Amino acid sequence: MSIDDAALALASLRDLGAMLRSGQTSATALAKYYLDRLDSVGRRFNAVVTLTPERALREAGRADEELAAGHDRGPLHGIPFGLKDLVATANTPTTWGAVPFKDQVFPRNATVAARLEAAGAVLVAKLGMVELAGGMGYDQPDASITGPGLSPWNPEAWSGGSSSGSGSAVGARAVPFAIGSETWGSIVTPSSFCGVSGLRPTYGRVSRHGAMALCWTMDKLGPMCRSADDCGLVLDAIAGRDPLDETSLDALFQYRPEQQRHDGFRLAVLENATAGAQPEVAANFETALGVLRELGTIETLALPELPYDAVAMTIIRAEASSAFDAFLLSGGASGLTAPEDRINPLAYSVLPARDYLRALRIRRHIQREMDALLSRFDAIVAPGTRTVAGPISESFSKSLRRAAGDGLGAAGNIAGLPAVCVPNGFGERGLPTAIQFVGRAGAENTVLAVAGAYQQRTDWHRRLPPHG
Repeated sequence: MSIDDAALALASLRDLGAMLRSGQTSATALAKYYLDRLDSVGRRFNAVVTLTPERALREAGRADEELAAGHDRGPLHGIPFGLKDLVATANTPTTWGAVPFKDQVFPRNATVAARLEAAGAVLVAKLGMVELAGGMGYDQPDASITGPGLSPWNPEAWSGGSSSGSGSAVGARAVPFAIGSETWGSIVTPSSFCGVSGLRPTYGRVSRHGAMALCWTMDKLGPMCRSADDCGLVLDAIAGRDPLDETSLDALFQYRPEQQRHDGFRLAVLENATAGAQPEVAANFETALGVLRELGTIETLALPELPYDAVAMTIIRAEASSAFDAFLLSGGASGLTAPEDRINPLAYSVLPARDYLRALRIRRHIQREMDALLSRFDAIVAPGTRTVAGPISESFSKSLRRAAGDGLGAAGNIAGLPAVCVPNGFGERGLPTAIQFVGRAGAENTVLAVAGAYQQRTDWHRRLPPHG
């Protein structure tokens, strides 16, 4: 019951499910295969914090028994996955990517981990991340307990933050899917840099109970996978109201690809979408727009002139300082890896309350403006990032700041809007580029449909990295 590496590298979640149900492989065989991939390839890219072989083999054995008995939990049953190491897992270290928390263990699973277990998925690893999800203002890729996350497309390039290990592991085909988190760019950026498909859900769509809090009003958990369709399958398993998270949404979510449109989409492009972008990023984006014109209409527009970046930064800094107040007062920041992470929290802690309250008032205005804008469209389309991944030796003041830029990332996260980021080509140094689709709050099925239709007409998501 073995399948060669090439078949597994190209397999979607639906493909893996078909292999399991046809007897071509078993959940135990898959767990062992991906544990080995993570231990060798995954560690090479600093993607792994902790492997979970005992738990994985126990869960895989149960999946094999259940499937053999005709008890099918759904499309994730028997499929291995990894968790960004800010999601609590019972009796397994959850380090938050930071040396001061390297021995931290929780007695219970986070809700997202429990829901994946209930869906029959098999946890094989806790994956690397930027320390404390980047909330202390890191300025270089080394800010992690595992060292800098590396891209499977070029090991001298950064994999992106703060879900660095999730991006590297999925991109290197060391795990079929992973859970990442985003407060501002932490799913979209590593998805773009590592050539994977990532979904940032609507704020509150996925319970954050048991996940590290950085910014209570902006944190979101979401899937990082090989395709938009895979992201939809994972979101279906983890979405839903959770009484343990009062910010979770009451609205039911069900992924329904069979009901999705595949044309007639109403799309918008920001008038400055490629301003300042690397030439290859701009060229790949224009080529992608050509594909999307076959799927519907595209209108050019401008975002309302509002201080998106300043509002996002103010809210994150104020809430991060509060979330880690006891840690900072204890002097714990002195044990963080990045020198700037030991200093920046001092400034965050004296942020005036009036600035935070002003940011919250402007945020409500941003939410109304973005909702009105998106009410006319299925998605706003933009490059995933404006540059490919920067060298691991380069500070973010040179690379990451260049990669962001048009205000859409800040606006989308402030307003809690869903986004899907998928590969759309390659740029300098052989690194992936990406395109993202940002939709109205609650419209995950719509943005997944647009991204899925794009991927049905392209094969960038099926390209394999040279260093995997």
